Amino acid sequence: MNSDKMKKQSKFNHGIIDCDVHQGVKSYEDLKPYMPRVWWDRLNAYNATLPFLLYRPISLERSDASPGNELPAGSDPGFAKVDFLDRYSIDRAILTGNLLSVSAHNNPDYAASLASAFNDYTLDTWIPSDDRWLASIVVATQDPLLAAQEIDRLGSHPKVVQVLLTSGSREPYGQRRYYPIYEAAVRNNLVIAIHGGGEGDGINPPTTAVGYPTTNFERHNILAIHHMSQLNSLVCEGVFETFPTLKVVFVEGGLAWLPHLMWRMDKNFRGMRSEVPWLQRKPSEYIIEHCRFTTQPIEEPDNQELIQMLRMMRAEKTVLFSTDYPHWDNDSPLFVLNKLPEEMRRRVAYENAVELYQFNVNPIGAGGNSR
Repeated sequence: MNSDKMKKQSKFNHGIIDCDVHQGVKSYEDLKPYMPRVWWDRLNAYNATLPFLLYRPISLERSDASPGNELPAGSDPGFAKVDFLDRYSIDRAILTGNLLSVSAHNNPDYAASLASAFNDYTLDTWIPSDDRWLASIVVATQDPLLAAQEIDRLGSHPKVVQVLLTSGSREPYGQRRYYPIYEAAVRNNLVIAIHGGGEGDGINPPTTAVGYPTTNFERHNILAIHHMSQLNSLVCEGVFETFPTLKVVFVEGGLAWLPHLMWRMDKNFRGMRSEVPWLQRKPSEYIIEHCRFTTQPIEEPDNQELIQMLRMMRAEKTVLFSTDYPHWDNDSPLFVLNKLPEEMRRRVAYENAVELYQFNVNPIGAGGNSR
């Protein structure tokens, strides 16, 4: 389907910025040139990237997103260009990778080396293949000082737009041991993205607050609790007072939980603000100013209820579009954006990301550049 026909079907003609596209490697052998030889044997091991503890009856990636020859979906930038960027007339796509358990490894040096190798592979293989791809710096959070070094190493690259953490962590991200990561992000004018992954794996706490679930269905239903916990920690611990220019995107964690969490935080702040004397504003005000949330996996009530929910969370400022390509439950632009009123659609599809990431205001297709 050509881009003109796709735009006609989608009923809008402004740009689209996708804030969550998962690229990978064809084989972990591809990372060896970027890693010290001491880690090569471990890279070949079955648990090199921490297999999930739960049986998953549905593969994480869509089979029709595979480039063929038994290669993983999302492993070929040329195929993804045609199958995704061109098909949906995407102006920019932020790559978030597939190292979603990197912060669960027991060995912080191996985890940091794995993340660094994946970053270099992305910059060498994906970024040059199309001007629309943009990169995240994936970091392992076990050692925040090593993570900060990685941010400083790559933070000035013109195609790097954010630092990616996984929502699974040993401790909440508001705690001060993580400050070196935020300092480095601010120093390099980069956004922090917190993406689902690593919950209950390796050294991280159980998947739920009451232990491990029995099925992946049970786990999948409550993944948003990890984003909620990290957001609550960042606000209550005063991260946005310490780093007043820091912006944080919560990726692939849903949306419907945000209004109730903001209301609850504001209500409790009135009665317990003596515990957090560093907070100068209501928690919801920090969230609206500093935090953004991606659409996928968007909740799907009746359309008017969806619009009401989005308005309660100030979607015209706080929500970014994402597909989660090439995962099995990804959302196409035609599915999500056509549900929204025109002005909200434009903000969510394009303008909010332009403002957050400080992109050129013109879509690439109209002659703008990629950053």
